Amino acid sequence: MADVTVKDIFKEMPNRFNKDAAKGLDAVIQFNLTGDDGGQYHAVIKDGALEVKEGTHPSPKMTMTMAAKDYVDLTLGKLNGQMAFMQGKLKIAGDMGLAMKMQSLFKSA
Repeated sequence: MADVTVKDIFKEMPNRFNKDAAKGLDAVIQFNLTGDDGGQYHAVIKDGALEVKEGTHPSPKMTMTMAAKDYVDLTLGKLNGQMAFMQGKLKIAGDMGLAMKMQSLFKSA
């Protein structure tokens, strides 16, 4: 498979979304991805549905900041989220409970 880009991941995100894990969840997750191929995106989860948009959201419940390359590796399952967090590669601001739920909300690419 060709190199996966951040744009590819966010375009595919709705297909990897686990509606069952999102039941009753009403949250906005902000993604701030730095470096080459980075960008800002946010995911709005409400009533078991997901909407992904480019740019920043005024009031996210959780913000995830990391290098774009590391985010791609995380999504592809090459980088463990907990290890990335402990190594300082992944920074979370806001709702840590929501951060812990990320793996169940989105299947690996």
